[in-house]
Amino acid sequence: MDQQTHSDVVLREKARAYLPGGSFGNAGADLVIVEGSGGRVRDTAGREYVDFLLGSGPMLIGHRHPEVIEAVRQQLERGTTFFANSAPGILLAEAICEAMPCAEKVRFTSSGSEATLYAMRAMRAFRGRSKILKFEGGYHGMNDYSLMSLAPRRRSNGIEPIPDSPGIPDAIRGEMLIAPYNDLDAVTAIVEEHHDALAGVIVEAFQRVIPPRPGFLEGLRALTERHDLPLAFDEVVTSFRFAYGGAQEFYGVVPDLCTVGKVVGGGFPLAGLAGREEIMTQFDADAAGEGGFLPQIGTLSGNPIAATAGLATLGVLREGDAYTRLFDNGRRLMEGLANAMRSAGVEAQICGEACLFDIVFTGQPIVDYWSWESGDKGKMAHFNKVLRDRGVIKGTSKFYVSVAHTQDDIDHAIEAFEAAAAEVAGLS
Repeated sequence: MDQQTHSDVVLREKARAYLPGGSFGNAGADLVIVEGSGGRVRDTAGREYVDFLLGSGPMLIGHRHPEVIEAVRQQLERGTTFFANSAPGILLAEAICEAMPCAEKVRFTSSGSEATLYAMRAMRAFRGRSKILKFEGGYHGMNDYSLMSLAPRRRSNGIEPIPDSPGIPDAIRGEMLIAPYNDLDAVTAIVEEHHDALAGVIVEAFQRVIPPRPGFLEGLRALTERHDLPLAFDEVVTSFRFAYGGAQEFYGVVPDLCTVGKVVGGGFPLAGLAGREEIMTQFDADAAGEGGFLPQIGTLSGNPIAATAGLATLGVLREGDAYTRLFDNGRRLMEGLANAMRSAGVEAQICGEACLFDIVFTGQPIVDYWSWESGDKGKMAHFNKVLRDRGVIKGTSKFYVSVAHTQDDIDHAIEAFEAAAAEVAGLS
């Protein structure tokens, strides 16, 4: 049935009736988006927003980009899925290997949660060990291992993992070690003590909105190499956003494995695991041999529609000044946000990189999970509400910037920042 035949009120009532919490579990239940174009979206009530949610990141070149739409239209006429190799998937694998410094082979998945799960499994198989070290506050999707100390509400005792969801077996806790992000001394101490039991280390090079301190990633790379531990960068968010070669190109540190996602699917469900051939060969039954083969099967893995959209998106990103425009947009937004808060006398930190950032209402520098967690959540919620009331949407804790955002979009957002700053100042 055509979605246009349903009113905003009716659709939200149906959502409450048929979806837990009235939503897909992503953005709030009171927002139903009907269409997007460039850097803006429109909801079922007809309201238009400057969009810094961007589908949680995939729409780096904007909604409904004509080159992506045309490429997908042509592929739709050839077929939608085959459960077999297809030309778009093969060509996308080639493009990933040419772009990401660590990538020699690729395996596709449909989601980032799958990709990080396989990254951890591959490290375990390669090392013949079971424990994985991750970082407090680091997000690696929704699999059981990743949901350890993503958002703890109490400080753990050293490396003790804290599950973030019911339903996770207690045994999972024994397979994960937790380290504070940006604290190389603490990570070194954990690895030195437990390296014989460790399979590898997984990290967001840029953790949520927190940049690495100078030397942190370099030190982590040297530490893992010293102990022959695979290092995996979770680049579901940062691949093709921070640079064409992802965060590993942007920060100049090359891991052994990386996950890719969001941008690489061009707005369709596609993610993947890439890395050194020595590790990735475990997914090849003939090369791995009996007992060494890692099976990985997914009905829609490498789906030709998603791969086609990804290829078209990467083609746009390779053109001209896409990344210059992206970072110029982000810098103007960050400066406008900082100026708005400063003028209103609001204590806040603007944290991140120009292509992906957020505001945290605190006076202390943001360097790890607990400094980020110290932000005033009430002010943040009010700030986000004022933005939305004034035609700007974002996630609860991120501004995703697009190549497609125009000067009018940025000016509109900065006006909303000034209004939000004035209201947040009144809460103090």
